[in-house]
Amino acid sequence: MKTNYPLLTYNYKVSIGKDTMSFSEVSGLSISYDKVVYKHGLSFLTGPVIARGQKHQGTVSLRRGLAADRNELYAWLEDKSFKDIYIDLCDETGNAVVRWELVRALPLKLDAPQLSARGTEVVIESLEFIVTDLKIKYL
Repeated sequence: MKTNYPLLTYNYKVSIGKDTMSFSEVSGLSISYDKVVYKHGLSFLTGPVIARGQKHQGTVSLRRGLAADRNELYAWLEDKSFKDIYIDLCDETGNAVVRWELVRALPLKLDAPQLSARGTEVVIESLEFIVTDLKIKYL
């Protein structure tokens, strides 16, 4: 095992609830906070006080090829329920090394693909959702 080499982006798996699903792309895995700048009466001498404010609830997108019998994402959108999502980045042997845990994810938008009679590309659907919290674990 090559532990000193960076991990490759293609070797990951996504679990929604108890189901493991295949996705061609995951985006929006970020943690950010509001910036708070407080200027008091002596700020001209000491400078402003800078602090970290509230954590943002992130928006994450999952994309995958559309297939005839896979309607889980649409069913989840209609169900309006919260689910936890686990995205595991794996090493070359398939073992999870880094896990992004998306706590209480709620679907916001399901995008159907653009269709064209001249196209030959794979049909891709996209699900966008908001997460209550994002945790990163190094396994």
